[in-house]
Amino acid sequence: MEKDQLDGLLAFSLVAEKHSFTAAAETLRISPSAVSKLIKQLETRLGVTLLTRTTRATSLTEAGEKFFSKSAPALESIFVAMKEAGSLGEKPAGRLRLNVPQMIYPNYLKRVVETFNAKYPDVTVEIFFENAATNIFEKGFDAGIRVSNILAQDLVAIKLFGPIRYVVAGAPQYFKKFGRPEHPKDLLTHACLCVGSGVRVYDRWEFESEGKSFMVQVSGALITNDMMVATDAALDGRGLIFVSEDSIADKVESGSLEIVLRQYAETSDGIYLYYPQRSQVHPKLRVFIEHIKQYSKA
Repeated sequence: MEKDQLDGLLAFSLVAEKHSFTAAAETLRISPSAVSKLIKQLETRLGVTLLTRTTRATSLTEAGEKFFSKSAPALESIFVAMKEAGSLGEKPAGRLRLNVPQMIYPNYLKRVVETFNAKYPDVTVEIFFENAATNIFEKGFDAGIRVSNILAQDLVAIKLFGPIRYVVAGAPQYFKKFGRPEHPKDLLTHACLCVGSGVRVYDRWEFESEGKSFMVQVSGALITNDMMVATDAALDGRGLIFVSEDSIADKVESGSLEIVLRQYAETSDGIYLYYPQRSQVHPKLRVFIEHIKQYSKA
């Protein structure tokens, strides 16, 4: 449907409801003559007269009454949709869809979302856990959260937390049975628990020595796209995991996990919220960004 056709339908619906070209014009924020022109174009297109207008009143013809009775429900839905869309542009409301790596949420994001929900009850935050670096905007997400080294250059990135230190850890029973790696290359002979799916498996673990970064491609008996499952497997002594140090701090403190190769641990710049440069920042995302900035300063 062309724009002028829709405009004609909306103009006709308002005149039929209000029995006034002037009132319809005020609602549409155009002149009464523009409303009259739109309706005449609609009548020409339909080949019938829909309205009769005198100096005293505006009324529907028989054809106009039948047309209005059939079109009114659909047009009312359009008016409601327009009103709701307009309200989303004026105040923070609606659903904010975030794509987040699973381990980031409990350690870095949980409290932020809880305080945001309390402050902006009209915004529903949808958290979708995904560890792979995919094009989340093709899937309809408003923003994503990832570590700094996998962000594309055409994105707006806002730092949330950091720096983040990544370590290798395992259970005491694993080290008792298989020994402790002394160098990252020793991981080639160890069972490593990898996170990912299909071709997007994170099996190239990153390290640093004397200011230079390097990777070791590891392998093991378990690959899962759920970081929690990998962590549970490590706790059971089934292998080693590569995670942020903060995410397992409680388990290290309790002695259920131990960190190895600490001297080779690499530090990422941090965790960032990101969205496309070309996208319009809607109120729901704008206030979430502002809330994160305020929370990080607290």
